[in-house]
Amino acid sequence: MTHEHNFTQGKIMAPLMKFALPVMLAMLLQALYGAVDLIIVGQFSDAVNVSAVSTGSQIIMTITLVVTGLSMGVTILTGQKIGEGRPEVAGHVVGSGIHLFILIGMLLTVIMVPGAGAVSALMQAPAEAFTETVQYVRISSAGFLFITAYNVLGSIFRGIGDSKMPLITVAIATVINIIGDLVFVAAFHWGAGGAALATVIAQAVSVLLSFMIIRKRKLPFVMTKKDISFDRLNTAWILKLGIPVALQDLLVNISFLVILAIVNSMGVVYSAGLGVAEKLCMFIMLIPSSYMQSMSAFVAQNIGAEKPDRARKALLCGIGTSVAAGICMFWLGFFHGDLLSMIFTKDAGIVVQAFDYLKAYAIDALLTSFLFCFIGYFNGCGRTLFVMIQGLVGAFLVRIPVSYFMSLTDDPTLFKIGLATPCSTIVQIVLCAGFFIILLRKEKRGTLIEPEASENGNN
Repeated sequence: MTHEHNFTQGKIMAPLMKFALPVMLAMLLQALYGAVDLIIVGQFSDAVNVSAVSTGSQIIMTITLVVTGLSMGVTILTGQKIGEGRPEVAGHVVGSGIHLFILIGMLLTVIMVPGAGAVSALMQAPAEAFTETVQYVRISSAGFLFITAYNVLGSIFRGIGDSKMPLITVAIATVINIIGDLVFVAAFHWGAGGAALATVIAQAVSVLLSFMIIRKRKLPFVMTKKDISFDRLNTAWILKLGIPVALQDLLVNISFLVILAIVNSMGVVYSAGLGVAEKLCMFIMLIPSSYMQSMSAFVAQNIGAEKPDRARKALLCGIGTSVAAGICMFWLGFFHGDLLSMIFTKDAGIVVQAFDYLKAYAIDALLTSFLFCFIGYFNGCGRTLFVMIQGLVGAFLVRIPVSYFMSLTDDPTLFKIGLATPCSTIVQIVLCAGFFIILLRKEKRGTLIEPEASENGNN
């Protein structure tokens, strides 16, 4: 394995930061990629289309998060096999993962294209924006095979310690998406539907170009076409590790969709304001989110190499640098959220509501600096079941009840509703700290997960 892909030797901070930086840049481009739709629609269309993109993109993002969560099984298992020095087994894992996610992408397309109307109604899309929301969801759903491939490629390369390839992939998609939005929304005035079409085309071209690049790359694992097939053991381990993460991501995001449904019932301006704020929140959360993904890959390799002390040191390094960045994000979101919101829309009413919500989310930017590093660490250890449990506790026992209670107050505001998020994060941090202490006490018993992957791709 090349030094670039090896996290099990040498210094900790430098390689962690070197790996995290491309991840963060990729997530920045990913956030920009999603924000471009709303920016251009906000500048060249009306509040109806802004609301449609807001609600529609939340629906698509929820499903995409499930795919990303499942692909974490590929990241963890591949990383651990690389750490163990077993590149052939890692290749079998990757092949099984590709086969599995091709089937998942096809299934999602078949379900979501005809179900776009039902899902939009479930989300209480405002009546005046309902048709546009359905159009956005249906067009986006037609490209799920590309969206799935796009995310799986990233999970594979993060597992082998390569964060540059996902950056290239998202950079390609971002450029194409911007061009598409300018053509379909700004020039042709196709509104939300044009934004969705631009996204699908960008994903498709990005995936095809990425495969062409990959074929010329030297990889730290061995894989043949024969490996891209169903393998019972590999598929079982990928799902065992990925399903808890995917279920947590799904149900946690459902809690945010519940908040969206609550806000949608308050009117189209509130709905559009929340949509703008959520796009900005993607930027505010960039650094802790990038550390979460980087920590998973770093820790997985070291757990595979039986170096848990090194994995824990990486956790502490991640928290320290992430908190410093979180302070900056808090200041930016809490005190200057109105200026940030103006990037997306010219509507003064939408700007006011977006800024109101951002104040609450800025508080969460500080707290997630701790939480996301913990989650990345536990994912890398293979403790994805706990990750799911703590996420569900925060979402369904704190975030939803608090947001609903705030909506029933005499003067409900997006700031009050938004406070539900930092409240849930505090509870989750307490749970993570407690579980971390438990793992320390049990480490000598060998409780860290050590999955066995199939030695061949024909089981």
